[in-house]
Amino acid sequence: MEKSHRVAVCQMQSTNDKDNNFRQVKNLVEKATDGGAKFIFLPECCDFVGENRQETLKLSEPLSGNLIESYKNLARSHNVWLSLGGLHEVPMESSNPPTKIYNCHVVINNSGDLVAAYRKLHMFDVDTPEFRFRESEVVAQGPGIVMPIDTPIGSLGLQICYDIRFPEVSGILRSRGAQILTYPSAFAYATGLAHWETLLRCRAIENQCYVIAAAQMGFHNRKRRSYGHAMIVDPWGKILVDCEEKELDVALVDLDLDKVASVRKNMPCEEHRMKCQNIYSRLPLRIHPESQGGFSFGGFDIPKETVFYESSHSFAFTNIRCVVPG
Repeated sequence: MEKSHRVAVCQMQSTNDKDNNFRQVKNLVEKATDGGAKFIFLPECCDFVGENRQETLKLSEPLSGNLIESYKNLARSHNVWLSLGGLHEVPMESSNPPTKIYNCHVVINNSGDLVAAYRKLHMFDVDTPEFRFRESEVVAQGPGIVMPIDTPIGSLGLQICYDIRFPEVSGILRSRGAQILTYPSAFAYATGLAHWETLLRCRAIENQCYVIAAAQMGFHNRKRRSYGHAMIVDPWGKILVDCEEKELDVALVDLDLDKVASVRKNMPCEEHRMKCQNIYSRLPLRIHPESQGGFSFGGFDIPKETVFYESSHSFAFTNIRCVVPG
């Protein structure tokens, strides 16, 4: 493997026009390969941004659909790896039309093969003074974490957008050997302005990884606006590139995996973390403040009054009403 690996992080402005979005992707891929990129990172919603729930479900496709085939041909014809940061995937077992879809981060290699697919875990369900958004009304939670994949640029951990606010997953990916973390995004403008750069640098610093975050930019429709600022951050937390607020942009960086190794050797955080595992494991169960002093089981709130036994590792409760399906 070469010591340096050239990657491209991309910024675009998707709408509900899938053909135009694909033209943007082709433009970005051509610019990136002209610059010598071997791996190109595209943002969440690079396929489209729907105007409403019904349109989003209608425009979505399975991973066996025509759009994915077009992406495969694009990767093959340019001899490049593609990270498709978040496609609207119709599950194989879905009804027609589907009631929910996956937000799916797909990686395609330079031979046009689909080598990984990660379905987003954390749903962006928020109600802020600036806007309200309920991703879970359309998107189903993914089944689990996808372990880091081996690529020509290093070991790659896959996440999507809102996942960045949950460091638990990035820590697991780091402990499984990830050298690069990805956060392809369509980050809301208001929260991006407040938190985007800080979150990206935090995930890079605490995991001693490169962080690559392709981004959507600008107004997708009259209701939805993305922050932009596609970035690559190095393992020391230094911002290497920032696409700022350009609507269609590519930035190239040569990743140096020796930098990852050097940072980890000089400050062996993972080694220090492992020495505390026995202490972490003795911590009491986390209590959700929103559940009025109760507990959480499988994502469901358990009222405190139904819990009749608890220890540092477990609790038992009476199922007064059905809180868990089945």
